[in-house]
Amino acid sequence: MTEPADVDEESGRAALGRTLRYLREKTGKSLGQLAEETRYDKSYLYRLEVGQRLSKLEVMQDLDRHYESGELLQGLWKVARREVFKDKYKEFMRLESRARIMWMFQLAIPGLFQTEGYAREVLSAAQTPEGNANLVEEQVAARISRQEILHRVPSPHIRLILDEVALRRPTADANVWCEQLSRLIEVGELPGVVLQVLPFSAGVHGLMDSHLWLLWEPEGTAVAYVEGNGVGELMDEAEKVAGYRLSYDRVRDLAMSPPDSATFVQRVLKEHQS
Repeated sequence: MTEPADVDEESGRAALGRTLRYLREKTGKSLGQLAEETRYDKSYLYRLEVGQRLSKLEVMQDLDRHYESGELLQGLWKVARREVFKDKYKEFMRLESRARIMWMFQLAIPGLFQTEGYAREVLSAAQTPEGNANLVEEQVAARISRQEILHRVPSPHIRLILDEVALRRPTADANVWCEQLSRLIEVGELPGVVLQVLPFSAGVHGLMDSHLWLLWEPEGTAVAYVEGNGVGELMDEAEKVAGYRLSYDRVRDLAMSPPDSATFVQRVLKEHQS
């Protein structure tokens, strides 16, 4: 029987796969028996065990319940999902998952606010014509899973300033775009979320060519993450963070109020529904 994986000695995906196999073999079940009991396809369960697929978090939740393994598989999955992203994002993702306060300025709808359909279109567009469809699906699952941050207890305080350009660039599928706009309105109504739109009429500003995140960790540490043209930079130097906070404050002064922003998004939605 295969022993449980040690996540420190191998990749997160391999560790998850070996643990899945260990738990199944420990119960004396074949893949076919497990498929019957869980209603997941046998070949799908096999690909999870050999590390060919990452799955969604909900699958790991189901299997943890099936094996009565607490949150073991969910924890290993959260480690494995980081491998889907490039190294430059890993530390940012770790900080994002812990942040108590998060301020964002975005030129596109950020992952925390995306629907699965919108995320799939965005991530598919980033692939070459011969891109790996399985990789896209794994990236979608990993991106959507991050949205558990929105419902964490205690919930983080999130402020999103969204450039109007993000609302004027629809997806190819009109239904996907309407669902995304509806999702944006829905998330904007969460108690811990403040949504503002920066209109074109605000003119030029200091963040026109980059996305910005300002994160405050539980211990009070502040970091800035800036991303543009496919390059991301994480900064914790107090002077640099203060400079980006000043830029953020200036953009916030130019943005619509939260109520006016909600009305604006609703108007854009109605335009695409008509």
